[in-house]
Amino acid sequence: MLVFAFDDHLDERAAAIQRLGFSPRQARFLVLALLHAGVFVERQYCAFARVRHGQKSTDFLHQLRRLDLAREIQPGAPHLGRLYHLHNKRLYRLVGEPDNRHRRRVPLARLVERLMVLDAVLDGQDGERKWLATERDKARYFEARLSDYQFEPRMLPHPVFRSGGRETLRLFPDKLPIAVDHGRDNYVFVYLVTRASPVDFRSFLRRHFRLWLLLSQWTLRVLVPPQFDRVIPAYREAARQELISPVSMSDTEELRWFFGERRRREAEASDTPDRRFDEAAQRFRAPRFSSLYRAWGRDGSEVLWNASSSGLMDGFESGSASLEFVAVTRPYMRLTRLVGTS
Repeated sequence: MLVFAFDDHLDERAAAIQRLGFSPRQARFLVLALLHAGVFVERQYCAFARVRHGQKSTDFLHQLRRLDLAREIQPGAPHLGRLYHLHNKRLYRLVGEPDNRHRRRVPLARLVERLMVLDAVLDGQDGERKWLATERDKARYFEARLSDYQFEPRMLPHPVFRSGGRETLRLFPDKLPIAVDHGRDNYVFVYLVTRASPVDFRSFLRRHFRLWLLLSQWTLRVLVPPQFDRVIPAYREAARQELISPVSMSDTEELRWFFGERRRREAEASDTPDRRFDEAAQRFRAPRFSSLYRAWGRDGSEVLWNASSSGLMDGFESGSASLEFVAVTRPYMRLTRLVGTS
């Protein structure tokens, strides 16, 4: 299996940051924070560097401020802590990401969500496991990993954008980390719950369907902030429907007709009575099919093929695919309640 060397890539980026006067460990932490979140708290640096709050962490934060590389954000009382937003374009240029959106100012809720994602990465640092962050790194890795399958970009998660006669794929739009364990050819995909309704989650699952079919072993790790504990059953049911409950071939054909007819009626503002259409509308009124209709309108008939495939069901039955829900328990300066409000 031909893949690019993660350690070389990480070390190359860290070496560039070291030239600003940071130690190798500090530089490696900054690479992870830049690529996965663009923001961090002191606790995260201390855990990564295996130091306690004190002179070493204070010196690190002071150097970031002195070089104007980080913006300090104090969202509450001083004793609750501060966030450090890595905003300076110079840092992102050093890691090959000069236009990364993490450097932009965003609502505080979005920063808290990114802190949760960064914790998932830091907690998952383990031996052979490495983390992919950017669209370019993910595409580069999987292009090499899937070379035996006559790779094409459509194998990767993507929405389609059309303008005139041109079609553009935006790969890995979710900007969520993917862990790769070289030793076992195993993968961990991370998803953060930010809404009570799993409508975005369904889109995420559908985008990754084709890629997951091609992997030998993978896990989807769903991070659940405390205010969303009650919606876990809805997310679990959405995953069951999208991943292990294929639509029958007869229903697929009926959906193909229904979706086409629905689009025609919407375009023509038609409400002409039609018994077949009315029965199909009643039959396919569940959220699963509403979400599928939107995806079909964007991406075409491929989404119907995925919905009828039993490939992922086989993976869950054999144990090569798995789904897990992980509670987010850290307080994040009492800002956890902001998640999903940006």
